Amino acid sequence: MKKAFLTLLVLSLSISISAQESTQKEWAIALHGGAGYYPKNAPAEQTSAYMQSLEEALTIGTEILEAGGSALDAVEATIMYLEDNEMFNAGRGAVFTADGKNELDAAFMHGNTLNAGAVTGVTTVKNPISLARLVMEQSNHILFAGEGAEIFANETEVERVDPLYFRVEENYERWKRQNAGQGYNEDLKDNGWKMGTVGAVALDKDGNIVAGTSTGGMTNKKYGRVGDVPIIGSGTYANDLVGVSATGWGERIMLNVSAHTLASYMKYKEASVQEAMDHLVDEVLNPREAGFIAVDKYGNISMKTNTTSMHRAAANSDGFKEVKIWED
Repeated sequence: MKKAFLTLLVLSLSISISAQESTQKEWAIALHGGAGYYPKNAPAEQTSAYMQSLEEALTIGTEILEAGGSALDAVEATIMYLEDNEMFNAGRGAVFTADGKNELDAAFMHGNTLNAGAVTGVTTVKNPISLARLVMEQSNHILFAGEGAEIFANETEVERVDPLYFRVEENYERWKRQNAGQGYNEDLKDNGWKMGTVGAVALDKDGNIVAGTSTGGMTNKKYGRVGDVPIIGSGTYANDLVGVSATGWGERIMLNVSAHTLASYMKYKEASVQEAMDHLVDEVLNPREAGFIAVDKYGNISMKTNTTSMHRAAANSDGFKEVKIWED
């Protein structure tokens, strides 16, 4: 009886593993444009613009992967598009520090090699995600900060801009009103840390898993503040099992080493990416703190937030496609 039970158990495990392997996707990609409290009664035109932007970003990534391109290129190009879109808190649309400046952070990680690159506090790099990739590929270091990051950028061919490029007038006027104590409302809240950070994770046909994240940080952040995005393992992480990108309250994401926590739960609990996501979002973090996107080595996708909304999109080689802001 015992022998029969063990035989059935082994057979069951074999079927489970085979079923999982048989669902292997050729490629998969997920992206986010920030988690937070985007109201359902927001102007229809604005919501439509967000949805269109998410759709366009997804198209950029999927076209690269469909053509047999690398996850490295798909993640970088997707995030570059979002950095150039002033609707998001990254690159061009970065929020303002307490001093009225724009300071940008980004991170890039190749899961199969466990190599990573990150920058924080840059002010003249048009696309910080590209600089983070170059740190990963061309430097013996992982993280460059402030003036050091700018010096490293001088040694590369990344596009540079005047810091005023990031001063989107609408964002600047909103920041001035907020600091004058005028009109602090849902509009201001939704355009702070709670919505806007961008990220992408992807799996390519060669099995490479890549994660990237870019942000303008927290509205009114003080001198020298560094958030979760460039801290490898917190806001950005990838290994040979999964790629993860976070968005939300950076301090809480860092304290829980959130992206690495998801990956570790998968590894040590032998859990699925969805089980690991549920554990992180529902059990580790408190409500209203953060959202995440993840893609595992089979091309399974998970996107979840414990805030009321997360601008997100995903697709895979099996024809799955999703573009959403709210849960329903």
